[in-house]
Amino acid sequence: MKGLVCLLLLLETFVCVVQHQVDGGLNENEISQQLRSEDGRQNPPQTDTLRDEASTGSQQNYHLFFTDIHAALRELTATVTEQKANIRELTATVTEQKANIRDLEMQLRDEMNKKNDEISNLTRSQVELRKENRDREIAFSAALMKSDSGYIGPFTTDFTLTYRDVFTNIGNAYNPITGVFTAPLKGAYMFRVSVFGHGGTPAAASIYKNGERMVNAHNNQPQHDLNSSNGVVLILEVGDVVYVKLWSGCRIFGSPNNPNTFSGFLLFPLREQELCRM
Repeated sequence: MKGLVCLLLLLETFVCVVQHQVDGGLNENEISQQLRSEDGRQNPPQTDTLRDEASTGSQQNYHLFFTDIHAALRELTATVTEQKANIRELTATVTEQKANIRDLEMQLRDEMNKKNDEISNLTRSQVELRKENRDREIAFSAALMKSDSGYIGPFTTDFTLTYRDVFTNIGNAYNPITGVFTAPLKGAYMFRVSVFGHGGTPAAASIYKNGERMVNAHNNQPQHDLNSSNGVVLILEVGDVVYVKLWSGCRIFGSPNNPNTFSGFLLFPLREQELCRM
C-alpha cells in the first residue's frame, strides 16, 4: 500500500511539471513575439534562427519528459501487478494456514477425547480392581474354646464342631455359632484342621464340603498326647459350605492353648471358563 501511494504522488508530480512546462511554453512564445517586434528591424534573420533553435530544444525536452512518464507508468503497472500477485500468494498462504489450524484443532480434540476415554476406562478398571480386591479379602481362623478346658466327645454319631474363639474373620464368611464357612465368592480355597487329644480314645475329625467328607485328621494310641492335622484346597461355588465333624466314638481335648483349630482363606477367585478348563 505504501508503494502504491508513493507512485500516485509521483504521477501527480509529473502532471504538475507538464502543466508548468506547457504554461512556460506559452510564456516563451509571447516573449519570442515581443523580441521579434522589437528587434526585427535590426537583425531579422538572427531572430528567426534563435526561435527555431528554441522550438527544437523545447520539442526534445517534451519528448524526453513524456518518455520518462511512460517509463514511470510502466514501472508503476509492473509494481501494482507484482503487489497483486503477492497479495494473492499471501491470501492463499493464509487460507492454507487456516486449514492447517482447523486440522490441528480436530486432531487435538480427537486426542483429548481419546485421553478422556482412557482415563475413564482406567478409572473404571481401578474401581473394578478395588472391588475385586475387596472380594478377595476372605480369610478366617478359629479355635474350639476361649478360656475353658475339657473334652468334647465321644458321641454316638459324627458331631459338627463349633470353633468359637475367632482369631480372624475377614469377609465374615465363617459363622462361629454354627461352625460353618459359607463361600461368598466362586474360587479356590485353602482349609486346614488340627486335633488334639489324650491316649486311650482316638482323636479324629474330618473337613466336609456340602455334606461330603474331604480329608481326615486322625491319631490313636493307648497313652500320651494325640496330635494330627490335615489340609485341602477346594473349588467352591457361591453358597457352598465347609465345616468340621468329630468322628463318632472319638474325643478331643480343648484348652486356652488352642490345640484344636479350623482355618481357611481364598486363594484366588475363579471365572466360569477357568472352571471349564479344570
